[in-house]
Amino acid sequence: MKILWFIPTHGDSRYLGTAQGARVADHSYFKQVAIAADSLGYEGVLIPTGRSCEDPWTVAASLIDATRRLKFLIALRPGLITPSQYARIASTFDRLSGGRLLINLVTGGDAAELAGDGQFLPHAERYAHATEFLTIWREIMARSHTGEPLDFDGQHLKVEGARLLYPPVQNPHPPLFFGGSSPAAHELAAQQLNTYLTWGEPPAAVAEKVADLRQRAARYGRTLKFGIRLHVIVRETEEAAWGAAAELISHLDEATVARAQQTFARMDSEGQRRMAALHGGRYNPANVREGLEVAPNLWAGVGLVRGGAGTALVGNPEQVAARLREYADLGLEYFVLSGYPHLDEAYRFAELVFPLLPLELRDRLIQPKLTGPFGEIVANAHVPVTAPRAATPELARAAS
Repeated sequence: MKILWFIPTHGDSRYLGTAQGARVADHSYFKQVAIAADSLGYEGVLIPTGRSCEDPWTVAASLIDATRRLKFLIALRPGLITPSQYARIASTFDRLSGGRLLINLVTGGDAAELAGDGQFLPHAERYAHATEFLTIWREIMARSHTGEPLDFDGQHLKVEGARLLYPPVQNPHPPLFFGGSSPAAHELAAQQLNTYLTWGEPPAAVAEKVADLRQRAARYGRTLKFGIRLHVIVRETEEAAWGAAAELISHLDEATVARAQQTFARMDSEGQRRMAALHGGRYNPANVREGLEVAPNLWAGVGLVRGGAGTALVGNPEQVAARLREYADLGLEYFVLSGYPHLDEAYRFAELVFPLLPLELRDRLIQPKLTGPFGEIVANAHVPVTAPRAATPELARAAS
């Protein structure tokens, strides 16, 4: 299991759908979140992309020197920049960061945003274009280690004598991540990607995706790794966790939810359609679990107003750890998590859930290796002792 966190370059708050409780999302704050994730032992951070976000490559580059081991999962968007130029950008980042780059392919699902960026290809053609783009990008990166030029003449893209003189640290190229739920997206992942990321759907739906992608990849003689993108709301008790979920959407009203859902409905993203289908735009402020708990501890309330990943794991530490293990048992390796506000929740999740994760992961984390004392010295003389959590079936399963 590899646990990643999230840099909220589109804003952060204690409440969804309102300016109340919002934080200034500036470089200082992004840096705080990155340093926290690095210090706590997270594998890396996802940096989002789109017109609602700061540019992810600029943000990530500004955080290289503030971190030591943290990896950066950064969006690569076919059509905005040529594949040759993206190869140079990615290789430079990988070199300057010492091999800490992960690439997140984003084809886009919002027609209005794509048009604003000068992209007008329909859904199917976007994937055909992305296929050619990745073919060029991957080949340029691979050939950079030998110095060979590349010629390519496709339906959408053409290059002659394309070369990358400064190869990336990671050979043949930084790992490629991708998420998409349509058949065309699955086919692209099977052909060219390294890791498939799904949004947080119920385990049965995720299992179906994994099986389909494995079958498709096998036809090309390839294997894929898998991961999931989720929010987390973890508290010491289940009651407190669901109270925090209710608080997160406590300032929403029906008009705000309806406006958000109308926007999502105009998109041609199959993943966004599947997220919306989990909740149907309906919620009961008096009982946030009703109609929104779509699987044990899996809550669709975030997706009422947030695009993209719209589900959260809600519960006490043992429950959340057990749910993560359920996904891991399906073959998922990467867990890209976030919580509101992101700085606070990075610490909360690490403190409450990291100790319950599998031993091989705990051994890699920085936090458990620190020398004590943990906590404030009692009466200037006594080192506090950590009391073990009560044994539960969830804890036994998570620690096994």
